[in-house]
Amino acid sequence: MGIFSKFKSGLKRGSAVLQGAFERVGVRGSLNQEDLFEIEEAFYACDFGPETTEEVLEEIKISFRDQKKADDGGLVNTARTVLSKILSGSEGMLDHSNDPSPQVICLVGVNGSGKTTTCAKLGHQLSLSGKSVMIGACDTFRAAATEQLKEWANRLALDLVSGHHGSDAAAVAFDAYSSALAKQTDYLLLDTAGRLHVKDNLMDELSKLKRVIQKREPAAPQHSWLVVDGSTGTNGLLQAKVFHQKFGLNGVVVTKLDGTSKGGVIVSIYRELGLPIFYLGLGEQPDDLQPFSVENYLDSLFPAYLSSINA
Repeated sequence: MGIFSKFKSGLKRGSAVLQGAFERVGVRGSLNQEDLFEIEEAFYACDFGPETTEEVLEEIKISFRDQKKADDGGLVNTARTVLSKILSGSEGMLDHSNDPSPQVICLVGVNGSGKTTTCAKLGHQLSLSGKSVMIGACDTFRAAATEQLKEWANRLALDLVSGHHGSDAAAVAFDAYSSALAKQTDYLLLDTAGRLHVKDNLMDELSKLKRVIQKREPAAPQHSWLVVDGSTGTNGLLQAKVFHQKFGLNGVVVTKLDGTSKGGVIVSIYRELGLPIFYLGLGEQPDDLQPFSVENYLDSLFPAYLSSINA
């Protein structure tokens, strides 16, 4: 399955909600308050947030006023243009050139967000690009997390450093960094324990992990990414705000989008915090973690209008 097909399949639920609203307006060929309300509901259902939704509606009103016709393709093009402008600069990209080794990517987030599987899939993606990868199993609180990572690491032929259940997560991170440094590994991925973003003592553990690694490399972790379960919608935005304040984020990975219509949270997070989106989780297979692309994202939300937009 190609990259765009992955996006299209993973975002099909949100696409169905949006297309349904626009197509009903297009069939009538008119645009009244009820039509606008229907489009508004669709954007809220997909969790684009109030600011983006209002901006889309205002541009649609202007477009209809100028064209005097509620053509669904034209209205979609208007909405797509608004979203494209908002997402300008949102694509996170790893620069593999001239990086000191190892580059440390620390994945944080709440329980159940998909950090462990994302860590393994990210390692797979990087190894496919020719980079050497090591994983640090720093979720020592959840016994199943280490076992889960071991299974993934064996399956995908990735190096893994782990500790025993209940051991100091910061110590595991330190050992993993030392091992990655000795082996001249390109990337060290750290899977951390899930924690509620409102628990200060748990957030302090993340700070300790960072301090311990920085004893070996002051610039580490070079990448601190929040892993957000896309199905949580706007609650993911609240998580992002708190983790950003407490830990200092510079990227986001949005997972589980294949099971929800709330893919608009990507726009909300980027609009609110300006944090680049590095990857989207679009399924359960290792290659279902895909680098974020604005074009693929928007084309997948509005696939029925690709021919008219690209004409």
